[in-house]
Amino acid sequence: MDTEQLQALRETHRRWLAKLKILDKPWLVLGSAPHPTLPQDIVAQCARMDVNNAGKTANMLGLPAADVTFRKRKKSWEEHPDVRTRGLLWLHTRPLWVMRLKLLMKPSVRYRSLMRATKEEREAIVEHMCGGLPADIGETGHVTNGVAALCYALFVGAPSVTLAGFSLTVMGHSYNEKGSTRRQIAEDAYVLSKLRDRADVFTTEQGLSDSTGIRHVSRLEDILENTGR
Repeated sequence: MDTEQLQALRETHRRWLAKLKILDKPWLVLGSAPHPTLPQDIVAQCARMDVNNAGKTANMLGLPAADVTFRKRKKSWEEHPDVRTRGLLWLHTRPLWVMRLKLLMKPSVRYRSLMRATKEEREAIVEHMCGGLPADIGETGHVTNGVAALCYALFVGAPSVTLAGFSLTVMGHSYNEKGSTRRQIAEDAYVLSKLRDRADVFTTEQGLSDSTGIRHVSRLEDILENTGR
């Protein structure tokens, strides 16, 4: 995508997010790594974006509905049928009206507003934010949806983005006991290394901070002090 197309994409998504009233709030992106660290004041004051099925963990922890859910098209709905979110950003190729029809067949999915992004747009956003992945990094040439969600949040202009439930070293997911092997570690590590020095990127996970250099925070005040808000 060229610069003009990226700008148009950004404005389209900012208009959608403005209706959700979260563009002026710090963002918390919740991934699916086991045992996410969720300081109470950060959870209470940040707009929360759940990645894929991380909302299942949020439900288990008694958290309110997500402000946004960033979801891959192929992610299993059976694993997390009770999605609760104000805005659903679904990576899909079909028109919105077709997507709404598909969601009508999933009565346990509760959302207020729907937005589409294609895989190509996702990749363009990641490339724009990090400068692109070198061919010799990793095996897939693509980051996970969690790192793509971070890039998206920065792309649309979130005041700050704090990662919780993210890890490059701990296997498995927070919402099941399968212990699945984490993939695309090299790709994620590369992009996070490109973003770690930004003043608006943080993590609540000490392990992620240790492995990537992203600034660790344990309270909302740490975020506000570093972003001058």
